Amino acid sequence: MPHARDEIDCWLTDMDGVLVHENQAIPGAAELIQQWTDRGHRFLVLTNNSIFTPRDLAARLRASGLQVPEESLWTSALATADFLQSQIPGGSAFVIGEAGITTALHEAGFIMTETNPDYVVVGETRTYSFEAITRAIRLIDKGARFIVTNPDATGPSAEGPLPATGAVAALITRATGREPYVVGKPNPMMFRSAMNRIGAHSENTAMIGDRMDTDIVAGIEAGLHTVLVLTGISDRAEIERYPFRPDEVLQSVADLLETPPGR
Repeated sequence: MPHARDEIDCWLTDMDGVLVHENQAIPGAAELIQQWTDRGHRFLVLTNNSIFTPRDLAARLRASGLQVPEESLWTSALATADFLQSQIPGGSAFVIGEAGITTALHEAGFIMTETNPDYVVVGETRTYSFEAITRAIRLIDKGARFIVTNPDATGPSAEGPLPATGAVAALITRATGREPYVVGKPNPMMFRSAMNRIGAHSENTAMIGDRMDTDIVAGIEAGLHTVLVLTGISDRAEIERYPFRPDEVLQSVADLLETPPGR
């Protein structure tokens, strides 16, 4: 583990609640990305959301005032495709999800099929189909391996919470008796695949997040320097409820700008 922040050469950061909030850049986020770029720090912006492709997300971030290239985005969909490709190269999958996961699997060489797939993959979507869920249940009963991009039970919207991947996965689990393998945070595998993407090592990599239950615990389990910012989900009171602690607690990413050496 690094003893000082100036030993960090690579950065992983969550997106919502850390860099953006309700499609607005959090103050200091654009400057921090520029600082990393100017100093030659390798970095990836991570999200558990599997709906969007990196191109979609880069456009969304540009609209928020953040310049993040496509290759600097790592989603649970990309991590899932990376994992499945390592398990069964050129395998097949029945997918419930949007372009983020289907594109990632296609690019990893997977075939989409409803006939005896190796995997049933459930990702985020806003159009869950009873027919598709039924098909997933029957394929899992026949032996397909059950994979979920991320465990989040709900997602945010302007009107309030929406049922998300974890909620639909729970429905399928109840119907099949089969628990899924979840690739996204808090599985530290997502961080390890992200580090492999940029050639980083845990000894000199930090994770910035806004959630104790996903970002920080996964960062600790992956052996990273962990930074919790208070611009998202977790607050100081919540930190006290967990048996683990981040290495640093900051008000926002603005506190990472032009940090004096040795701090």
